[in-house]
Amino acid sequence: MIHANKLTKVFGKITAVEELDLDVAEGEVFGFLGPNGAGKTTTVRMLTCLIGPTRGTAMVAGYKIGQQDIEIRRRVGVLTEAPGMYDNLTAENNLHIYAKLYEVKDVKGQVDKYLKMLGLYERRMDAAGTFSKGMKQKLAIARALLHEPWVLFLDEPTAGLDPEASHLVREFIEELKKEGRTIFLCTHNLDEADRLCDRIGVFKSRLLVVDTPANLRTSTFGRKVVFHLVRADENLSTTLKKFEFVKNVKIVENKLIVTLDNPSAQNPEIIRALVQSGADIQFVGELRHSLEDVYLQLVKQG
Repeated sequence: MIHANKLTKVFGKITAVEELDLDVAEGEVFGFLGPNGAGKTTTVRMLTCLIGPTRGTAMVAGYKIGQQDIEIRRRVGVLTEAPGMYDNLTAENNLHIYAKLYEVKDVKGQVDKYLKMLGLYERRMDAAGTFSKGMKQKLAIARALLHEPWVLFLDEPTAGLDPEASHLVREFIEELKKEGRTIFLCTHNLDEADRLCDRIGVFKSRLLVVDTPANLRTSTFGRKVVFHLVRADENLSTTLKKFEFVKNVKIVENKLIVTLDNPSAQNPEIIRALVQSGADIQFVGELRHSLEDVYLQLVKQG
């Protein structure tokens, strides 16, 4: 659904996006993570034909940027970081304007549909300028969906929202995913990315890595199993290091933290060896790194 080949954008002497190669499948929620100034918004602007690339090519929904820009704009929905509504107009009038621009056939029906879905219907006759930041954000999400696009670009969709509103938006994104829409999600909320995204790309002017959240954890830190013992000592550590599949063993208080490739297959052998060495095992668990840990490590490594 989205394909980029060596996509590059240069502003003067600054390269904002450097030779981006990327494929996002139809129906996928793809998380695009990176620090401020990494080039995420510039990438979205190129893929939605708001600015042209310096070099490289890209296809969105089967159309080529720079050649079929109008067709792409018809088929994508965009939520920018700033909602950008007409503050003096009502919420309903705001959406009516954009629905007509998108040539939506049933303007009233679509406007009412998304106002209700996002909990704004009771405030539809109020000026957008009287809305809270969270309500404006939801109104902007409604605007992005009026023409039923199958590719959505969401730039920080829960920024500035309270926990209840953020939960509503995340549930809404999950429903869109079930409908088979392709979603390109830029976010700083790593827990949100972990829960919503099929794959994640970590980006800092260039793409550092792309994989599933689970695989990113494993490839960055390995899988670490924690054996809680009555007493842990160096003899037990030495026993485990004899196994070729054991990458590392660390003793923390009365715990053995063991890095393994495949804990499900290798744990039984580890447990037998510990018991034979006289260890009293209380319980076994896996140490899970957060996506935040993975992200910080990847950005640091560059």
